[in-house]
Amino acid sequence: MSMPPVADALLEVDARVAVLTLNRDDVRNALTGTQLIEDIVRVADWVNRCDEVSVLVITGAGAAFSAGGNVKDMARRSGDFAGDVAEVAQRYRRGIQRIPLALSEVEIPVIAAVNGAAIGAGFDLANMADIRLASRRARFGETFLNLGIIPGDGGAWFMQRLIGYQQAFELTLTGRIVGADEAKALGIVLDVVEPEHLLPTALDLAARIAAQPPKALRLTKRLMKMAQRMELKDFLDLCASFQGMCHNEAEHLEAVSRMLKE
Repeated sequence: MSMPPVADALLEVDARVAVLTLNRDDVRNALTGTQLIEDIVRVADWVNRCDEVSVLVITGAGAAFSAGGNVKDMARRSGDFAGDVAEVAQRYRRGIQRIPLALSEVEIPVIAAVNGAAIGAGFDLANMADIRLASRRARFGETFLNLGIIPGDGGAWFMQRLIGYQQAFELTLTGRIVGADEAKALGIVLDVVEPEHLLPTALDLAARIAAQPPKALRLTKRLMKMAQRMELKDFLDLCASFQGMCHNEAEHLEAVSRMLKE
């Protein structure tokens, strides 16, 4: 399946791993005022339809992972931030809010390789991934209140599910910036590595995941997500159905055969 076109990002695929690199270092990979929203949403839809991809890695080119919203546009009340209440709300729904909706529907594991500053909506973008790895240069900040606005992209929903209400509340209400080591201590990132090792580490993890049977991999991610909102009995019924599907897949028998030969 051919790769989708991207305007402000780079997309590469190798050995069942897709790497989406946000490529607007001139604006610190801001999500608004660029084509990055469209790029992310388009790639999220594509990986769901592409059976040749099993893992998606998202990272940034240049100094930042993503600075989130374009503050200069905010100051000018232009672009995504122009208009009255109804107009701004509509732009959010038709703009940046498409990212959390799209990423929440991605059927394969998503790894955020946070190379630098992840601020505001950029921080929230990282939190929409299943796993986060950080460069020692990475910085994280839920800085919306510092600008007199709220996390309009769903950040308040994602962070408290990631690190708990109290920690998320403190970070959101103070708007303070945390470094990579504190982010790991809080449970925001899985690991912190030197900058030159970030992408190789992310790709190594992605390769290990992508080596798993692809159909069972997608079903397992669905189970992990659905477990967060289902009662146990209903969840076990779903597990039984998914397991029946897995036992009837050729990839299951191939995996069993390989294990018996080891």
